[in-house]
Amino acid sequence: QVELVQSGGGSVQAGGSLRLSCAASGFTGRKLCMGWFRQAPGKEREGVALIHSTGETTYVDSVKGRFTISKDNAKSTSYLQMDSLKPEDTGMYFCAAQGTLYCPLHPVTYNNWGQGTRVTVSA
Repeated sequence: QVELVQSGGGSVQAGGSLRLSCAASGFTGRKLCMGWFRQAPGKEREGVALIHSTGETTYVDSVKGRFTISKDNAKSTSYLQMDSLKPEDTGMYFCAAQGTLYCPLHPVTYNNWGQGTRVTVSA
């Protein structure tokens, strides 16, 4: 049974930093592509960052240079380091994963999701 368990998040002032973690379990095989998504109130869920099974990363333009995604393969855990946070980064953050070589930034193809964690950035 696939499970994604998130930790981290919270409230911070603009310019601050937060770190999110997502531990995956139940995936078989050697491929594990993990991603982070967020959903602001009244808006659709959007992709933020991906780390593919190859180790390559993909970011949405709005977070490039501020967010860093990483993965500990031994622990099947992904991390999202968020620096220089802005109020527009506020929302619920979800991790997702696929047992594929590459995965998309669009959330519609994912079947496995973490429980979500709230990030609030005040001005």
